Amino acid sequence: PSGVFRHLKAAMNTKGYSRIPRELFYWITFLTQTLPPRSIGTFIELLIGAMLTSSGFVTDAYLMLDMSRHWSSYYKWLEKGRWSWLALARQFIRLLMQVVKEDVIHLAIDDTLTLRASKKAPASKIHHQHGNKPNLSQYVQGQCWVNLAWVVRFKGQRHVALPLLTRLIPSVGNTGKLVAANTLIRAVYQLFEGKTVRVLVDSWYMRRLFIESMLQRGFHVIGQARIDTRLYDEPVKKRKKQRGRPRKYGDKYTPKRIAHLKRTVVTLPLYGKEQVVRYRSKLVKARFLDGLLVRAVWCEFKSDHGQWKRASLLLCTDTSLSAEQVIESYGKRWSIESMFNQLKLSWGLKEAWQQTRQTLHRWVHLTMVGYGLVQLLGYLNTSAVQALCQHSPWRRENPTTAGQIRKGLLMNFRHVNVRAWWDGKCKKFEPPNWRGSEYVESNTINTV
Repeated sequence: PSGVFRHLKAAMNTKGYSRIPRELFYWITFLTQTLPPRSIGTFIELLIGAMLTSSGFVTDAYLMLDMSRHWSSYYKWLEKGRWSWLALARQFIRLLMQVVKEDVIHLAIDDTLTLRASKKAPASKIHHQHGNKPNLSQYVQGQCWVNLAWVVRFKGQRHVALPLLTRLIPSVGNTGKLVAANTLIRAVYQLFEGKTVRVLVDSWYMRRLFIESMLQRGFHVIGQARIDTRLYDEPVKKRKKQRGRPRKYGDKYTPKRIAHLKRTVVTLPLYGKEQVVRYRSKLVKARFLDGLLVRAVWCEFKSDHGQWKRASLLLCTDTSLSAEQVIESYGKRWSIESMFNQLKLSWGLKEAWQQTRQTLHRWVHLTMVGYGLVQLLGYLNTSAVQALCQHSPWRRENPTTAGQIRKGLLMNFRHVNVRAWWDGKCKKFEPPNWRGSEYVESNTINTV
């Protein structure tokens, strides 16, 4: 009877595993290479639990699977486990570089707020709510996160931001969002050596401190600046034997001079649809960058009502790019806002709670890696991934989105003992193949 029960439990543990894409097992195996051997089983259980739950509580991730340890073990592992969330984030970047093949890497940096009612939450303080959201006070209590994301182009014109690193701004000290953004880049920039990288930022991060730091690391910056930024022509070269030192700046660009520049009207694929844009462009010297030569683009979008919106100014440190390339590249930055929305509402970032800042960083990065793996399956869009989305037969169309993929994974992983799928001897994570009453290794995943 005990042998029959054991085989019956093993059969239940392998239900529907053949529908899970094999790439997911390879990716998780690859991520475990940065963890101590004793932490791998707990890591796999919490990672898959965070991948499947829509809330930010560790308890919900614990209840999602057939956990093999007591619930206090997982909290203790998050608080005192000897593993590095920074090493995990770097390993996830290495994984992305193997899967995503792009000539130019677009990194987006932006910050977001998670509201907190308690002052005891780690790094919780009063922040200015600059999003001007309705029914929300101008100053709110919450936590400020500065995020680094990799913008990836999916099949078609859709762009998705995959979270790489995030940093919680402390409530005391002089660490601001500019310092946090530099810290995120400094932690991972060596992984992008030999690659063409463009950093996309909004007007808050268009500061000399940040831009010079990016240029020193070989990264170019594209961002929106204030419309009244002081820009100048290149000065006329000094004549031979002319007295005085050479001029650093030429004539200043005033609104009247800008209006006389050549105006071009084009239709570009921006923000998921075709947009009509008119722009003016010029190579200029920026005063706030100590005379650095940049590409300035004054652009206006046409609304659905046929009216032109207010002009905005884009600056690009890569002067070899055309104005249209600058506009298209900056348009990819908006995907990080969609990433914030999904992480908060569908992956529980707004509910993530831990008692210390370090433990909160660990849990949030586990959640971000789980979200990134699901999005990466959507990037592949293979037949196995499309089969995961066939869980609602009443739908005429089954879009391949992260939410639909997660529902398909939930049907296969729910109440399964995934810790038993880790082979400590071969150092592989893969489900067993149930044939009769024996375990037979299958779906072997080639490691790097």
